[in-house]
Amino acid sequence: MVVTAIEKPDWDQIDTVLLDMDGTLLDLAYDNHFWLEIVPVAYAAARLTTVEAARVELAPLFKACEGTLPWYCIDHWSRKLDLDIEALKRAHTQRIAWLPGAKEFLRRLRNTGKRVVLLTNSHPQVLRIKDEITGVLAHFDAAFTSHEFGVPKEQAQFWEAVRAVEPFDTQRSLFADDSPAVLRAAQGAGIRWVYGVRRPDSVATVREHIDVPAVDAVSELV
Repeated sequence: MVVTAIEKPDWDQIDTVLLDMDGTLLDLAYDNHFWLEIVPVAYAAARLTTVEAARVELAPLFKACEGTLPWYCIDHWSRKLDLDIEALKRAHTQRIAWLPGAKEFLRRLRNTGKRVVLLTNSHPQVLRIKDEITGVLAHFDAAFTSHEFGVPKEQAQFWEAVRAVEPFDTQRSLFADDSPAVLRAAQGAGIRWVYGVRRPDSVATVREHIDVPAVDAVSELV
């Protein structure tokens, strides 16, 4: 079923706001550029091959990991590719940036008295790098990465683990993310207000969401 009109959140009925980071608050253009451009160049240089050959070799490795915790783990990729992924990320931080309206959205939330919680698949070291650049964590009451629980947000076990340490009423909570698989998992966890983000990457095409209401940017939710 294609959602043609969104039900705006009733903020009087919401106590907890759960938010993804990459593609929801921060521009996914950084991550896409890093994995599609920076990593292949570094991989090619280390193996004395062409960048195109590196891309061909890397593509199935990446595809095989999608939606699993290793996909988000820079320790995994450092070992798998024999590259220092954290060092590469620290050397290429120029594209780390807020998505339009996201920072103001968080500021407005903080003024409402809602509990605001970050839920991210980002590796803790990557979260640290992005926080150093953007100060994103200062806008949250709590922050959790899937690596703390050993399971990604795509899995039901993640939501069970989060609620064990961050109790929230699913019927009085809102969650926003850009990943269809994660959004489905949030729905499966019973969260009342679930929204997809259509423009997670400022330089890429729109990402359609067919199972949940969607907005171009989280700023549209308030």
